[in-house]
Amino acid sequence: MAERRKNKKRKENRLGTPEIDKPSKEAYAVAKWIRENVPSKKTKFMSHNVEYFTGSRAVGALLENSPWKETLFETREQVVEYLDYMLAHKFFHRAKKIVVTEEELIKLRGMKKKGKDCCHKEDKKIIEEKKDKEKEKEREKDKESTENEAKEKEDDNKDKEPKKKPKVRLEMHMEQYFSDCNDAYVWIYEPIPIYYWFFGALVVLGAIGVCLFPLWPLTIRHGVYYLSVAAAGFFVFILALALIRVVVFCLIWVITIGRHHFWLFPNLAEDVGFFASFWPLYQYDYYGPGYENEKKNKKKKRRKDKDSDCEDTCLIQGDEDKSQLPEEDKKEPEEDKQVEATNDGEISGEEGSESEKSNIDKDFEMIQHPELEDK
Repeated sequence: MAERRKNKKRKENRLGTPEIDKPSKEAYAVAKWIRENVPSKKTKFMSHNVEYFTGSRAVGALLENSPWKETLFETREQVVEYLDYMLAHKFFHRAKKIVVTEEELIKLRGMKKKGKDCCHKEDKKIIEEKKDKEKEKEREKDKESTENEAKEKEDDNKDKEPKKKPKVRLEMHMEQYFSDCNDAYVWIYEPIPIYYWFFGALVVLGAIGVCLFPLWPLTIRHGVYYLSVAAAGFFVFILALALIRVVVFCLIWVITIGRHHFWLFPNLAEDVGFFASFWPLYQYDYYGPGYENEKKNKKKKRRKDKDSDCEDTCLIQGDEDKSQLPEEDKKEPEEDKQVEATNDGEISGEEGSESEKSNIDKDFEMIQHPELEDK
């Protein structure tokens, strides 16, 4: 292996390919400062989520605000040379900005055309909708007066919506060098955050502690032993439950020829919480000859329940509408009742007068006695 590497180095030296040295500590410090202080944007590049910055902003920030503005970076040309050095060491690479059109956005979102016929139909619908909208706009314009037009102009001046920024996608640039322009530079260098070091140190310490298990105190060793036995027992218990429930189901299914389905702990293997996986305790289903009739009856009951619920809601809404009527609407039925009462009183008065007349006529009837006529 060593001889092969030496041969490769000799070949490279013969061909004249320059060997790139490792980047300096200052380069890492400059890269960290740029990532923290120069604004960057996120996008997708070659199906990867990446961050990029513009070259002119990075040059301006390093000249004006960086701690190296008086030592390393005195002119823009020096900054460009140093950033080109960083690009050669693969801290970032150059990319092209390409504006995404609406057609490309539709394709990316999965709105592809499903056939010429469907496209023609959709185009016709769109054209008809546009025509209808134009007609409505013309009608509205005819109705609007000059005053409304002036108000609309003022409102338009006030409520001008900001222009939407065009969406951009990135492609690899064939010329990999740094230039002081608005080109995009995609970050390759990612500084390792502090919490990575912290958790890595914890993992290493934990591994060392496990290796030193024989040196632990007796009480801690006994506790860890009992905990491990309990965890193993719980795992075995769950496996045994799974086997038992399958065996019970198969036995009942075979004995009843597939008519009865009985499951112990039906949610044991479902994607639910810990306690929900042990509830309900069992599930029983019948798939015999009368199963279809039971299904139909259940559907009918559900429909009846839904209809009754709808009727109840309609009644409740009607009562609410009546309670929300204005006072004038409430007074109208009261007045109608009073008129009906007066009419009933008049009718009853007429009937009473007629009855009184009939009673008076009966009181003054002429009675003829035969004795008085003989005298």
